[in-house]
This record gives sequence, C-alpha cells and structure tokens, in this order.
Amino acid sequence: MFLNQFRFPRFIELGSILEPGRPPKTDKSAILVDAVRMVTQLRGEAQKLKDSNSNLQEKIKELKAEKNELRDEKQRLKAEKDKLEQQLKTMPTQPGFLPPHPGIPAAFAAQGGKNFMPVMGYPGVAMWQFMPPAAVDTSQDHVLRPPVA
Repeated sequence: MFLNQFRFPRFIELGSILEPGRPPKTDKSAILVDAVRMVTQLRGEAQKLKDSNSNLQEKIKELKAEKNELRDEKQRLKAEKDKLEQQLKTMPTQPGFLPPHPGIPAAFAAQGGKNFMPVMGYPGVAMWQFMPPAAVDTSQDHVLRPPVA
C-alpha cells in the first residue's frame, strides 16, 4: 500500500503532461493507455521526420551535383568565350561594308548609288561601295596617272 501511494503522484503528473489543460485522470490504466498512445504517436512522427530528413539529404546531394555541373559548364563557356574573343582580336580589322567615301556628295551616298549605272553581274548595286577608299579617291589621279599622249 505504501508503494502505491508513493507512485500515484507520478501517475497524476504523467496524466497532466499527456493532456495539458484538462483535469488529470486518476485511473492508472487510463493514464497508461494514454501514455502508450502518445509514445506510439511520437514514434510515428519521429519516423516521418527521419524519412523526411533522408529525402532532404538526397535532394541536397542532387542539387550539389547539379551545381557542380553548372559550375563546370560555366567555366567551359567562359573559356570558349575567351578563346573566341582572342580569335576576334587576332583577325584583321577590315569592315565588311565600307561607308560612303567623303568625297562623294551626300545626296548620292544617301540614295545608295541609285543614280549610277549598274554592273550587269550585280544589278542595282554600285560597286564603288565595295572598293577601298584609296581606289575611289581621284584627287591624285593627275599625278599618279599622267595623261596618255
């Protein structure tokens, strides 16, 4: 009898912990049933959290692998960009299209050579646009090419 009285306050304390805010149960078997139910519920939640944790760890590994792949691809693309820029610097700098020569009146240049006689192989295109400026410049013709007798 002495042992039961000594342990009974522990059962009341256990009952108050299992259902806070309610008056504690006094029946030992009801308190034990609630305690078993709570322990089972907590074990289930702990297992769910362990599963969730392992899933998140796997996801972290996948994301790290993807991050490393993206980092490698970025480095490869940067190296390719640097290589292309280096190739571009070493290429001769000749424009594909020369702007109209300053010696040609602006009215003719703005028309795109529409007043010039087209060459048969290239209809509608004035060929002076594709010639180097030195070949179009006629200011020194009398010195470079003397008149024929």
